[in-house]
Amino acid sequence: MKQIRKTIILSAAALTAVASTAQMLPDSAKVNVAFRSVAQSELMGGVSAVDMEALTEKDYNTYSLDQMQSFVGGYDGQLWNMGDALVLVDGVVRDANNILPSEIQSITFMKSAQAVVLYGSRGAKGVILITTKRGVEHGLEVTVRGNASLFVPKSYVNYLGSAEYMTLYNEALRNDGLAPAFSDADIYNYASGKNPYRYPNTNFFSSDYVKKNYTKYEGVAEFRGGSEYAKYYANIGLYNNDDLLNFGESKKNRTTRLNVRGNIDLKLNEWISGWVNTSATFYDARGDRSDYWAQSATLRPTNPGSAPLVPLIPIDMIGDNDAAMTYVNNSNHVVDGKYILGGTQLYQTNPFAAMYAAGWNKFTSRQLQFDAGITIKLDKILEGLRFRTQYGIDYATTYNTSIQNQYATFEASWDNALGYDMITGLTKYNLDKSTATQTVSGSTERQTMSFNAFFDYTRTFKDVHNVYAMLLANAYQQTISGEYHRVNNTNLGLNVTYNYDQRYYAEFSGAYVYSSKLPEGNRGAYSPTASIGWRLSQEEFMQDVDWVNELKLSTGYSVINEDIDIEKYYMYQDIFTATGAWWGWSETNNAMQTTDYRRGGNKDLTFVKRKEFTVSLMGSLFDNRLKVNADFFDTKIDGLLAIPTAIFPSYFQTYWPESDMRPYYNYNVTSRRGFDWGVNYLDKFGDVTVGVGFNGMYAKGKNDKWNETVEYDWLKAEGADYAAMRGYICEGFWNSAEEIAAEGSALINKNTKPGDLKYRDMNGDGVIDGKDQVVIGTWDAPLTLGANLTVGYKNFTLFAAGHGQFGGNGLKNNKYMWVYGSGKYSDVVRDRWTPETAATATYPRLTTQGGDLNFVASDFWMYNTDAFYLDKVQLSYDFPKQWFANKFVRGLQLYVSGSSLLTISKERKYMELAVGSAPQCRSYNFGVKVDF
Repeated sequence: MKQIRKTIILSAAALTAVASTAQMLPDSAKVNVAFRSVAQSELMGGVSAVDMEALTEKDYNTYSLDQMQSFVGGYDGQLWNMGDALVLVDGVVRDANNILPSEIQSITFMKSAQAVVLYGSRGAKGVILITTKRGVEHGLEVTVRGNASLFVPKSYVNYLGSAEYMTLYNEALRNDGLAPAFSDADIYNYASGKNPYRYPNTNFFSSDYVKKNYTKYEGVAEFRGGSEYAKYYANIGLYNNDDLLNFGESKKNRTTRLNVRGNIDLKLNEWISGWVNTSATFYDARGDRSDYWAQSATLRPTNPGSAPLVPLIPIDMIGDNDAAMTYVNNSNHVVDGKYILGGTQLYQTNPFAAMYAAGWNKFTSRQLQFDAGITIKLDKILEGLRFRTQYGIDYATTYNTSIQNQYATFEASWDNALGYDMITGLTKYNLDKSTATQTVSGSTERQTMSFNAFFDYTRTFKDVHNVYAMLLANAYQQTISGEYHRVNNTNLGLNVTYNYDQRYYAEFSGAYVYSSKLPEGNRGAYSPTASIGWRLSQEEFMQDVDWVNELKLSTGYSVINEDIDIEKYYMYQDIFTATGAWWGWSETNNAMQTTDYRRGGNKDLTFVKRKEFTVSLMGSLFDNRLKVNADFFDTKIDGLLAIPTAIFPSYFQTYWPESDMRPYYNYNVTSRRGFDWGVNYLDKFGDVTVGVGFNGMYAKGKNDKWNETVEYDWLKAEGADYAAMRGYICEGFWNSAEEIAAEGSALINKNTKPGDLKYRDMNGDGVIDGKDQVVIGTWDAPLTLGANLTVGYKNFTLFAAGHGQFGGNGLKNNKYMWVYGSGKYSDVVRDRWTPETAATATYPRLTTQGGDLNFVASDFWMYNTDAFYLDKVQLSYDFPKQWFANKFVRGLQLYVSGSSLLTISKERKYMELAVGSAPQCRSYNFGVKVDF
């Protein structure tokens, strides 16, 4: 707890203040929710909205959900820790990464079950509703924006050089009782650096191969305008970025994205209106075929029993050898006229040679999206009645085109008989086979069709009885290439809302859902939700409390039937498989084939249920300068599928002949309980405007009921955190053979040696195995925080945003930390255990054997993921409007910004490392926006 408190204090100090003007919508402002929009003051809880159009003026980004955890309590990439939320763009199921912030008007985060029930089963994990910008009722407006960004790596992994690696690998062999692989003379030669071609010390991250930064350029143009009867909006954007790598084919690495979006809102008359939305995205990522970053984590600087890999062999060091020069003269890949491609028997192909000679690959993605709808007012039939329908169809396709060349590499033979190093011969591996034929692979297609239609009714009686009702049909279907069954969601919905004098509220929503994942007879179910609200600020006893402008309390209970947690189709069916011939008679050579029972069926399988109780509070205080909201949620996921092994006799499952008659049941139950909050403050002090705020979530989950058969209490999943991290309890190092013998050697296997980790033998059987694993931490951080700050002074605006996570854990189990066998050595092994460093060692002994002793999940490798991230700082300047009076240019803004700037954490260095992938980067951006 001390560490958590310390980090929170540092986080607050780093940002100075905490809150959001982007969220501070007027209470009367409309918020888009399920199939309609309502005033923010009328929301019943579990819903948060962000005005993206206003936010983009001070915080320009290129990903639609970037930094949203800094503005929305209860969102940390998921909504209330439920899992992947359903994302809709203009009411159609779409990808969040296929729309840019410059195209978005608002984003609504619908967290509670009562808010998402009308979307049916697929909305059960929460819904993120993205609404695009629309046209306006006046002349043409044009906005053009340009950005130039610089991306700078935060850090690189520090792997050991050749000589140090060879020394420590010899030590690892000695620890295993084996002979050294490298001689002292070899180690000396590599350490001397006298001939990097004969004794290489290859560094993947040196300036020979990697640039200090890479760049991205972007341009966006927006057009909007219209009249009462036709409004239009269009957005055209293009960006291009290069790559950190800077040799061979990587110099041509590029990512390019072109997007075009447009919409039209039409008003045919006073009672019929409609709209059309369309967009197209063209994405191309051209890259080399070297797999460079992944290879950087595995390719060792030298190899026992093999010549070292030299990326390039200098031609001018080849002696008088006609055969070798023939190879050179016939090579297709002479680099800069000076080098040929290096290789060895072990690395006949390698990332360096591949970068020059293997060709290239281009990933292509194309998305076309279209939807249209119509609204008909039916007041002539019944006052307040309306009909609306929408249909959408999207196509997405991806594929790879590539040039895949074969190439030759060479291994040099060296001699220094004349007093200097000279190449006396070359060994050739493979052949140069370049091709101009493009190969097409990895083709995928996805089609999404969506439809909804509803009647709704809005009416006020006697000025105090406000009624709203909706009857809905909603469906969408995705066809994905390579998947047999379509993804579909179909439901009917009903919503009835009543409030008395905007003081007392009652709302009922429900959906009848259908799922083809379930057996006939159980494919339909009804999901009801009910909530009530009380607007205390409208009561007489609150009228004299002048510092309270709005105060509303609401509560609700919901049951959503969902099939998202049902992993596959046909899980309710019996499964039989035919095995090959296993019995025969020699007289006839006949054979018998058996039919085996592999899984029992369950025709009673039904939906998984999200059962939820919520309490929400919303308020505006001090002349609406301070806005607060909070949601408490208690959610139970009931009926998760499992094969409940404990309730079936043992003979229901056999290993020979292989048979299993046990079916899936709706058995497991998990729960999540927590609360989220948001506090937003906006005020003006002379020429200075300050918006500050703070939001976050605290939530814990557990397994209320879990299918398991365990021997000891500490192995139980039931009652434990649903995100529990399990592993062994480490009690230090074994420091001597005598200690191992004296304590009976509680082991994972029988090869324990001094310098190995010692684990707690939980059950006292003298063997360390899976029965000794306990809960050592939790993968999820129960506390998440978000903060942002806006300060305006005259025409300057300073914006900052950050987020934090506290209470979670991780395992240091990547290739940088877990070094054994033939793994590449990183700098962490310098603190390894040896007899001389037994008292200070922080890393196990080195070994060339398997990792079953030391490199397993335990609290030795566990670390605290507490951190606060300064995600964004932007300074903007808007030139005075009077400068552009009656001019062609209406406005001009310049801005500079930085992203991913700072991490405050005890484990910052480790958390910022990228092992086997391109490095994490900070980015710095300069932008200009011009309004015409």
